[in-house]
Amino acid sequence: MKTTFASAPLKRTQSGFLLIEVLVTIVILAVGLLGLAGLQTKIQTSEMESFQRTQALLLLQDMVNRIKVNRLNAASYVTVVNCPLGTGSDSCLGTPMPASCSGLNGVALDQCEWDHELKGAGEKAAGSGISIGAMVGARGCVDLVAGSNPPLYRVSVVWQGLSQLQPPSLTCGQTLYGAEGYRRVIAGFVPVANLSN
Repeated sequence: MKTTFASAPLKRTQSGFLLIEVLVTIVILAVGLLGLAGLQTKIQTSEMESFQRTQALLLLQDMVNRIKVNRLNAASYVTVVNCPLGTGSDSCLGTPMPASCSGLNGVALDQCEWDHELKGAGEKAAGSGISIGAMVGARGCVDLVAGSNPPLYRVSVVWQGLSQLQPPSLTCGQTLYGAEGYRRVIAGFVPVANLSN
């Protein structure tokens, strides 16, 4: 004996619920991807800032070493006030920095080579020969901080950052980058002892 059951018609009470879940998932995914895009932008900015700081440290140490080697002529390394070496120095120096440092020696050679390094001469763009190896708007200053025994010199490297931070207190490169928050400065000190006694 076979029993048959009458089937009742199914009611569709949840019509379209799956579509709402898919739309909510797409919105959440889109917000997450926008957050990742913003994070990627911040990472690239931080990477460039880090690269520029590393370049500045290398150039700073280069001039510090040059002054230490030629300590008898350390006073000659002091740069003109409001005219740091590097980008833009040709317009404010009495005589522009030569295009080639060959034929120079001593302090003049050191300043010429450092000026070219600040302008990025160590790395050129392919095909154009344009210097691209340094920081954005790199400049360098050498100041006499204390003239007592021993004299103390400050070597500063300044460049333009990509975002605004607290303005630095050192004066090298002031007012050259628009808002002072874009100016980045690192400095090192060189005491020049008298070793002849």
